[in-house]
Amino acid sequence: MASHAHANDGIPAPLPGTTAGDPQRGRAIVADRHVGLCLLCHTAPIPEGRFQGDLAPSLAGAGSRWTVPQLRLRIADSSRLNPATIMPSYYRTDGLTRVAQGYAGKTILSAQQIEDVVAYLSTLKDTP
Repeated sequence: MASHAHANDGIPAPLPGTTAGDPQRGRAIVADRHVGLCLLCHTAPIPEGRFQGDLAPSLAGAGSRWTVPQLRLRIADSSRLNPATIMPSYYRTDGLTRVAQGYAGKTILSAQQIEDVVAYLSTLKDTP
């Protein structure tokens, strides 16, 4: 059962300059410990991903729990929903602290990478 969307609970439109998200590219980003770092805190139905984290909710069933706009906001800037979150804002450059000089003014993931991850997570319908 999908949760009910609130006015500020999602980003309805794809991020600017992107094409439709590719679930296979999104899965590769989630699985890659050097790109998204998702598995540092989350578990996911990615059998080859060893040593998955348990600090955050499992990504299994994410596509059943959240709508595409809700997933997009949670990845782009989860601090808009929970200011105390430890999850990085993957698509935000303003108001951040402790940003390494080489990364200042850059997003962690590109707009297209965000759309790919959203596409992948939206396919995860089975609950663990």
